[in-house]
Amino acid sequence: MFGRRKAAGTGGRIDSLVGRDTLVRGDVEFSGGLHLDGRIVGAVRGLPGGAPATVWMGPQALIEGSVEVDQAIINGEVRGDVRGRERVVIGEKARVVGNVYYGAIQMTLGGRVEGKLIPLSAPPLALGHDAVAAAPGSEVEPSRNGELVLQPFDAQRTRT
Repeated sequence: MFGRRKAAGTGGRIDSLVGRDTLVRGDVEFSGGLHLDGRIVGAVRGLPGGAPATVWMGPQALIEGSVEVDQAIINGEVRGDVRGRERVVIGEKARVVGNVYYGAIQMTLGGRVEGKLIPLSAPPLALGHDAVAAAPGSEVEPSRNGELVLQPFDAQRTRT
């Protein structure tokens, strides 16, 4: 289980594992790869100066706190803000209740974000509607300050 390669496109190694029946209370700081199937009540952060930090969350995983890593591959639930300096992947069973700050983002049909999608380095309005896959029944619209916001889709509204 440790050191095994992850699915194509997610890269990296698993250096630490939090199992399905495990509850961690308190902040978790790590470098390398962390695979989470259990629950963390606290912040999850990559250590500065360490190996690039990547967190992989399984479908039953839950983080009740913020996440700040280089890459976040989310298939479980996060109740807090997510900051993926390089990339954030929102999987089919993912639910994020908080804002998502990203270098690059990938969102699979079925994944849910209840918050704002905010690019870390892109200039305002540089990302178009095709940059993010929105949840069914919603669309992505840039706001005045360049943040991407999911809005309910209104078929009656006309576009210019």
